[in-house]
Amino acid sequence: MTAYLKMDEPDRRNRLDSMAQGVIGQPLDRMEGPLKVSGTARYAHEWPVERLCHAVLVRSTIARGHVVRIDRSPVEAMDGVLAVIDDDRLLRNPAQGTAGKAPVQGPREIFYVGQPLALVVAESFEQARHAATQLRIETMATEAVLDPESESTDRERPEGKQTSQGDLDRAMAEASHSIDAVYHTPGHSSAAMEPHAAIAQWDGDDLTVHASCQMLKYNQEELADALGIDAGRVRIVSPYVGGGFGSKLGIAHDAVAAAIAARAVGRPVALALSRRQVFETTMRRSESRQRIRLAADADGLLTGLGHEALVSQLPGETFSEPVAQATHFLYAAENREIIHEIVRLNRTCAGSVRAPGEAIGMTVLETAMDELAVKAGIDPVALRKRNIPDKDPEDQRPFSSHMLDQALDRGAELFDWQRRRPEPRSTRRGEWLIGLGMSSAARVNSLMQAESRVTLGGEGVRIETDMTDIGTGTYTVLAQIAGEMLGVPMDRITTVLGDTDLPPGPGSGGSWGASSTGSAVYVACEEIRARIARKLGCRAEDLTLKDGHAITGNRSTALGELIGDAPISVRGVVEPGGTSKKVRQSTYGAFFAEVAVNDVTAEVRVRRMLGVFAAGRILNAKTARSQCLGGMTFGIGMALTEELIHDPRDGSIVNRDLAEYHLPVNADVPQLEVELLEERDPWASPIQAKGIGELGISGAAACINNAVFNACGVRVRSYPVTLDKILAEL
Repeated sequence: MTAYLKMDEPDRRNRLDSMAQGVIGQPLDRMEGPLKVSGTARYAHEWPVERLCHAVLVRSTIARGHVVRIDRSPVEAMDGVLAVIDDDRLLRNPAQGTAGKAPVQGPREIFYVGQPLALVVAESFEQARHAATQLRIETMATEAVLDPESESTDRERPEGKQTSQGDLDRAMAEASHSIDAVYHTPGHSSAAMEPHAAIAQWDGDDLTVHASCQMLKYNQEELADALGIDAGRVRIVSPYVGGGFGSKLGIAHDAVAAAIAARAVGRPVALALSRRQVFETTMRRSESRQRIRLAADADGLLTGLGHEALVSQLPGETFSEPVAQATHFLYAAENREIIHEIVRLNRTCAGSVRAPGEAIGMTVLETAMDELAVKAGIDPVALRKRNIPDKDPEDQRPFSSHMLDQALDRGAELFDWQRRRPEPRSTRRGEWLIGLGMSSAARVNSLMQAESRVTLGGEGVRIETDMTDIGTGTYTVLAQIAGEMLGVPMDRITTVLGDTDLPPGPGSGGSWGASSTGSAVYVACEEIRARIARKLGCRAEDLTLKDGHAITGNRSTALGELIGDAPISVRGVVEPGGTSKKVRQSTYGAFFAEVAVNDVTAEVRVRRMLGVFAAGRILNAKTARSQCLGGMTFGIGMALTEELIHDPRDGSIVNRDLAEYHLPVNADVPQLEVELLEERDPWASPIQAKGIGELGISGAAACINNAVFNACGVRVRSYPVTLDKILAEL
């Protein structure tokens, strides 16, 4: 049986609040935690497969051109080598996900350094790796486009991403206080712990791939499209994913190449990207050049807001970093201009990295807001509070809910913001200058179509969906929803994820996974409750399910006795509807940081950091907090250390490993505090939950940069805020 809900109207019933089991929202441990810490959770490259052989990619060393000839004979004669493959179906670059189609294909034409051109298959990984280094590919280089800010480079302005309201130039001219500044953010790498990897095997014309993927429903279509086969013949298995942050949204080189190789040699093939290959061939976040214009009256009310962004992308790709995604609705201003431009470069494909758009757009906007607060002599918290709009300032839609004001107030209270000295260089501890900074947080919210199957049997509950868990806590959160709705203890619930043979979910991306797939589980459980009520001859509203018993009136019946040998199985389906168009949906929060800047060396140390977040119903306080901690740590990296550095001669990535791409480590991260605000958003989903995974990074870097200014008086407009940039101005 299928239970279906289209989200056309707000759901104000708050049914989860009236349940009796008491597990929803609780900080429960991850159900799969013991498997992960004991090393028994099986990741993509760890599946035991008989007769397994190995493949290694051979990639371009030029930025633009084409393949002339591949000298395969010497390599084919090497010990253990099974095949040298240069199939036209090899991906030029990974898919972005959600489109259901593979990207532009074909290795013959070269668009960036690191593009896969061929692969070598051998009996062992070591033999394949050695042979790949010996394969000679003759190429013909042509002129590449490498400079994202070259005035001679054509720039595109895609339709639908430009906004113009009122007269911004006039607002700037008449403003009591204004900011007109240019900021730069570098490219970023997702740098997930688990590299991209796949094991592919064929059974006749049917393909099974164990892979590290985020969005299996779309990945199945993308892989089938790349190979030129029917999607019904493709199965992807991905129960555990060691991080993704957007780099595994779409199907990548590993899965496609492994499938091609397995078909060619008639054996299962494993292909894992090395760390350098991950950096050079999978998604990067685009660098950006952003110009912010802010006009305010004497009281600090914004009269004008301009946000111009220039980002880069490969030729032929439709995605571009949506830099101003939050700028459209975050602050009120009658005169507005938002410009989005794309330059086509011969660099690795640009794609989604955690919180695409807000991560760098809000970082820059919130830095500019701090500059305006300083210039106007207004407290940064007060400036933001007085510019919160009553409705979407561009299309006049009401907000589904709006908690920015509360997040700012609560954060200021918890952080003791009132003790901040607004004058830079006012607080010193020996050589160290101490400063406080803050910023707003916001991230768009979406509900996506999702399906799940929930089965209530005598032994407990089984949840099945192809939804993935990339470290977000999906196994546990879905079990909590079912446990709460059906009154079943957590130890009697089994959650099965990450297999395209299961009902399709939206995958892990866009912070929509828990709310969307969780809603599908909820819809299925509602129907199961209704069927139990009919068995007992009562209304569903009068039924209490708790600790494996159904209670109505003065009767208590064990669920196992009630169900007997006829389990109740329901497929729950939820899809977005009118609520996604009638209101503006977003999550909100606020960041506060204290930093120390060395007055001699210009080193920066984050001393403490607080994040206050509102994201609808919190389904699991522990996993939600963990997501916020991860986002804030990501923000520290964005603020102080992380940047992809490209060689200006050929566009190649210079710092292509974790030794040179400087992620924040334990010594860089202080004790982080997270406060989750109580909120229900009936417009967002039937469980009143919103996404939270990306909210924790959206604007986080700005609060650190703003604290650096408050500490030492140096304003850095080019991220990351490294000591050389501060030292030059001290």
